[in-house]
Amino acid sequence: MRWDDRISSRLTLRDLHVLMSVAQSGSMGKAAKELAISQPAISKAIGGVEHLLKVKLFDRTPTGVQPTRYGRSLLKCGSAVFDDLRQGVNEIEQLSDPTVGELRLGCTEPMSSGFVPAIMDRLAQRYPKMVFHVTQGDPAALQERELRSRNIELAVGRIPEPFPLNDLNVEVLFEESVFVATALSSKWARRRKVRLAELMGESWSLPPPGSVGHSIMTTALHAAGLTMPRSTVVTYSLHCHYALMATGRYLGLIPGSLLHFDAKRLGFTAVQLDVALNPGPAGIVTLKNRTLSPIAELFIETARELAQPMAKNPKTIGRSRSGSFAILEQRRSRYN
Repeated sequence: MRWDDRISSRLTLRDLHVLMSVAQSGSMGKAAKELAISQPAISKAIGGVEHLLKVKLFDRTPTGVQPTRYGRSLLKCGSAVFDDLRQGVNEIEQLSDPTVGELRLGCTEPMSSGFVPAIMDRLAQRYPKMVFHVTQGDPAALQERELRSRNIELAVGRIPEPFPLNDLNVEVLFEESVFVATALSSKWARRRKVRLAELMGESWSLPPPGSVGHSIMTTALHAAGLTMPRSTVVTYSLHCHYALMATGRYLGLIPGSLLHFDAKRLGFTAVQLDVALNPGPAGIVTLKNRTLSPIAELFIETARELAQPMAKNPKTIGRSRSGSFAILEQRRSRYN
């Protein structure tokens, strides 16, 4: 038996609904009452499907009817069809009213500690029924696995350079600065101007070689004629860095966005260095030619609002600030 035009055009959702009602009630008479149609109409619908599929769907018993193995197979399919339809309708309702919708997004660990929670909190205050599902990962994993597999709608984090445009849109929201930071109780927090060379003998908690933070630190030290200080702790874990820095005895690296949104809670401050650590672009990545849900659009608009104090010259690639997907020339040369 093939699923051809003849079967696909004649087997209707109404037929499946009738079959499921009969199976659930165990009686054509009870199903007729539940559906508010005549019993002959029930019999005709079942007979029509049996004739179409050329199999018997129900066995008659003294107490009613029971589905055959063919009937059970079709009923299983019918349940899946109606479940998919129900989910589709729920999704349409959420899309039409983003204030009660759900958003699946991904972000890097630094963004999950400051910028992204600030966005979600502002949206939640405006739209209390919104739900956010957050996946944490490095930029490559978020873009290659989660975004392209459509497990998430957007990814927030540092933008690698050069960025491969291909099937992705990128909106750069701000230049993510990096600071040498410590607890407010540290002696270095009270100094107005500190030479980087003065910190070389201190205890450090730093990310390992190959990480973005390590690369930024190495570049700044090289420019100052210095070598990497001996790290007391080497780890990717921000929680470990922050726990050690909170003692006031350790120095570490902190993204500017985290200091902007969460410095007060953490009790950290940037050490006033005589050199700046090179910033890098941070923003939002989405799939090209994928229509974003209204809640995703609201998230992006709110991200733009919160990024403004940190953004000197926000620019976009792949996605314009008006929502179109034209590549802006001011970023084309930098990322191609």
